[in-house]
Amino acid sequence: MSDLETIRRNLDAVRECIARAAERAGRRAEDILLIGVSKTVLVERVRLGVEAGLVALGENRVQEAKEKIKVLGRPVPWHLIGHLQTNKVRDALELFDVIHSLDRVELAQEIERRAGTRGRVVETLLEVNVADEPSKSGFVPDAVEAALGTIGGLTHVRVRGLMAIPPIVERAEDSRRWFETLRRLAERHGLKDLSMGMSADFEVAIEEGATMVRVGTAIFGARPARTATRPPARKVDT
Repeated sequence: MSDLETIRRNLDAVRECIARAAERAGRRAEDILLIGVSKTVLVERVRLGVEAGLVALGENRVQEAKEKIKVLGRPVPWHLIGHLQTNKVRDALELFDVIHSLDRVELAQEIERRAGTRGRVVETLLEVNVADEPSKSGFVPDAVEAALGTIGGLTHVRVRGLMAIPPIVERAEDSRRWFETLRRLAERHGLKDLSMGMSADFEVAIEEGATMVRVGTAIFGARPARTATRPPARKVDT
């Protein structure tokens, strides 16, 4: 079986799972955006993913996205789903259509400044540290209201929803409580989009209201072993 056929088969299987989860929740599968996470995936496999039918791609790092976009162009929208350093905002605005990881007010203010010079309104999601984990960035649930109030006063930053990466669990079902927490926060603040759920738990996320799921391994296959580790992202309570 060719690489294209393998990726297409994987993508079809993921879409079937999305459809079944949506049906269980009384939702429409077409209302859920499948983002193919291409972190560490070779450029040619990413190209095959688009050829197989992916309609959105997600990257964790600005530099990696820059290298891939230089080769692939923009056949589909690109989403930034990883931590964004303030000094990378200029590049991020050139590369990404949506930023999922708005995790501190200072970052929103820098995006506002940079986007203002371009006359652009940047589509973002507020990252929520749903379990208040010290190793993760994002607003704790109790800080979301104040953050939205502050960021809501900016002209060039639009918060369209919330994003979360729950704690690692043994069973997908164990993530449900965290997805429910994020959904209730979004409902409380009148936000439409929920970016939650990855390869191991996206069906549960859909049952709890996800409008965007971030799936990499289930589409592209296992990632190569990492040769280096990044320091944990800073937790921010704002």
